[in-house]
Amino acid sequence: MKKLLACLLFSLAIHAQSFEKKTYTDASGHVLPYQILMPANYNPSVKYPVVLVLHGAGERGDDNVAQMKYGTSVFLNAENREKYPAIVIFPQCPKDSYWSSVTIDRTTKPTTFLFNYTPEANWPLQSAVDLVKSFVKDKKADKKRLYIMGLSMGGMGTMEAVSRNPKLFAAANPICGGADLTYVKKYAKKLPFWVHHGDVDAVVPVKHSRELVDALKAAGADVTYTEYPGVNHNSWDNAFAQPQLLAWLFSHKK
Repeated sequence: MKKLLACLLFSLAIHAQSFEKKTYTDASGHVLPYQILMPANYNPSVKYPVVLVLHGAGERGDDNVAQMKYGTSVFLNAENREKYPAIVIFPQCPKDSYWSSVTIDRTTKPTTFLFNYTPEANWPLQSAVDLVKSFVKDKKADKKRLYIMGLSMGGMGTMEAVSRNPKLFAAANPICGGADLTYVKKYAKKLPFWVHHGDVDAVVPVKHSRELVDALKAAGADVTYTEYPGVNHNSWDNAFAQPQLLAWLFSHKK
């Protein structure tokens, strides 16, 4: 236990040193906290790729720290930082909000997810997207190399962000999420997807990713699907452990 605690404290210390806490205020006055990792040898004259990472529902809140315990190591790895210099953004969804406008019915067993996205943007997701756009506007980002990835609710938010902004991102990496299939044809051929899910997920049923992948393929999308046998809702551990994940992500350009 002491060793585990020491590792956790060391990990948090690395995060604190590597990521900078900031806030973004959107046009309506909403304030979105976020943490940002800049390239190790940042050059202000270079336009960098940007990766937007959306956390899961269990990481909602205003501390802007807990949500980073998933996936940060793949970006903090020294070799990755050197090989794939990028601006990595972890926004923080408030406790009473969701990245996705999906309706969740918790009275059913298993829980039912109703993907009925509306044209109206929920402000946290829209602010996160606008934050990415602000880096393009400020000429800090390569507008042809904007990427989005998310876990669980963040995976759903990833697909919702893509459905609202089909030409913005160069690649999408949703993990154990799902999507409103009504909009698939709108964005299917605009960018590639790599979808991940565990086959015994008891939180978000794997059928949602299977149905999404089938719909994407039917619409002619470039889609890769990796399903992890015997893995529950923590399939992000497997996804971020994929040695080719960043190579796949950063190989795409609009």
